Amino acid sequence: MADDKDVLRDVWFGRIPTCFTLNQDEVTEREAEPYYLLLPRVSYLPLVTDKVKKHFLKVMKAEDVEEMWLEYEGTPLKWHYPIGVLFDLHASNTVLPWSITVHFKNFPDRDLLHCTSNSVIEAHFMSSIKEADALKHKSQVVNDMQKKDHKQLWMGLQNDKFDQFWAINRKLMEYPTEEGGFRYIPFRIYQTMSDRPFIQKLFRPVSPEGNVHTLGDLLKEMYPAALPNDGEQKRYQVVIHGIEPLLETPLQWLSEHLSHPDNFLHICVIPTPTD
Repeated sequence: MADDKDVLRDVWFGRIPTCFTLNQDEVTEREAEPYYLLLPRVSYLPLVTDKVKKHFLKVMKAEDVEEMWLEYEGTPLKWHYPIGVLFDLHASNTVLPWSITVHFKNFPDRDLLHCTSNSVIEAHFMSSIKEADALKHKSQVVNDMQKKDHKQLWMGLQNDKFDQFWAINRKLMEYPTEEGGFRYIPFRIYQTMSDRPFIQKLFRPVSPEGNVHTLGDLLKEMYPAALPNDGEQKRYQVVIHGIEPLLETPLQWLSEHLSHPDNFLHICVIPTPTD
């Protein structure tokens, strides 16, 4: 893997300033002040919102409290998507801080999975890592790891420990030099304009002729509507970790450097804002 540690650090330490406010329909004993937090892009909402929950519980009666869930402008936020993906998909062109509404009742079962403990998040996270390694290395790397290595990946993410996480994760980013990259690139393409949660198919980092595949090649194959036609105004932004990488960027490089801790490259295609 290319030693581009600065990029890895920038991705890991990306933060989104966020303002949490209690939904006005919740019953409180006194007024609930908003709560401000810098959310880590690479984490998951239930891992980092304990303080938010405690803050609002101070003004509520226990009998009025059910499972906490979060919403942005009417859209329930899926906790099993990384925080950065939720922001890029739903709020990337809004003024900061990101304004999230907190609910303690009327859980939207049709839209959200229940998250009763951190072990649910850990199971989801590890299953994504295993799925990514099946695509990259036919599961050989993750299967060769010991249980304590799996635990170190999870604890690194849960406790926001970059070095602890990458000491193990770098093994998942290696490949034989002669192959020029992973077997397949683990990616998901999200778009708000579709009922389909995301696009995920098999795609190799290098063509059969030995040419390096780019982000543009992936989109051309999987989601051509995201690319502007010649002379046409750009209709969509293609966003990874809050930035728009050049379409000429090699997919293998993106997979090694801009994947989330779950080892997937999460790509959001969002409409270009109109002035």
